[in-house]
Amino acid sequence: MSPGGQGSAHLEVDVPLSEHEQRLLEQIERALVDDDPKFASSVRTGDRRLRARRKLQFGALLVVAGMAVLVGGAVAQNFYIGALGFLVAFGGVVLGVLNYKTATGAVEAPSSGSARGSAPTGRGGRGRGSRQPLKSRLEERFRRRYDQ
Repeated sequence: MSPGGQGSAHLEVDVPLSEHEQRLLEQIERALVDDDPKFASSVRTGDRRLRARRKLQFGALLVVAGMAVLVGGAVAQNFYIGALGFLVAFGGVVLGVLNYKTATGAVEAPSSGSARGSAPTGRGGRGRGSRQPLKSRLEERFRRRYDQ
């Protein structure tokens, strides 16, 4: 990892923040609340990963239960029970797929062009790309204050 670079290795150490760092953190939090209050409140309400993992586990349970009902419908030679089992299993798969990324903490690969901070071509500022300017502004504020 280079001294000023962005490495992927993280080291967690319990070191208390200095007063300056605490003020910076409070300013960053206020800026986040000012820029995107909806996102800030969703972050404060709890661990999204934990909820996503529970939904993922529930989805897996639905898949197993749906397959059991599907097999039961085949044994009973009843189309409707088999179709119900398929729908339950399909619902479990959908629930799992929708929550997989959040539950596992998987990160999307950066799009080409955004690796150097240039503006992404194509989709403009829609979707996930709309969070990038806030992050860039906060990093720039932190760098300016840290350098002073």
